[in-house]
Amino acid sequence: MKEIRLVDSSHVRRQPAFRVGDVVGIHYRVREGEKERVQQYQGVVIRRRGGGMGETFTVRKVSFGVGVERTFPVHTPLIEKVEVLSRSKVRRSRLYFLRELRGRKARLKESALDLAVAPAELDRGAEAVEPAPAGAPSQGEQPAG
Repeated sequence: MKEIRLVDSSHVRRQPAFRVGDVVGIHYRVREGEKERVQQYQGVVIRRRGGGMGETFTVRKVSFGVGVERTFPVHTPLIEKVEVLSRSKVRRSRLYFLRELRGRKARLKESALDLAVAPAELDRGAEAVEPAPAGAPSQGEQPAG
């Protein structure tokens, strides 16, 4: 069992902390014949499943009026970058109910994009961003004076 964990730990990739309900942008390497290019895919994370090397996540987007879902392995070397574009407040681990909703009804309640995530919420191997000092103004505020 220790040997499996040792092999798995050598292939684990660092990804930013993202959860179900987040809107993410994925930069995925696609090979077409002899050429290789980076394809961007942006949508809502509706599911995360598994653990270790077999962990996957599913992203849903609506393209030309048709819902498209794509499942990505978390630790694949084909993903160049994962960007968290916005966070949403959800109370479910699977957002399959979005499949039946259209238009404004398919919106999720936005929450502030807090990049300083608590260590307990981090994905395995991801790093936390340092929070601003207590007296420092936040990004949208003007300094007093």
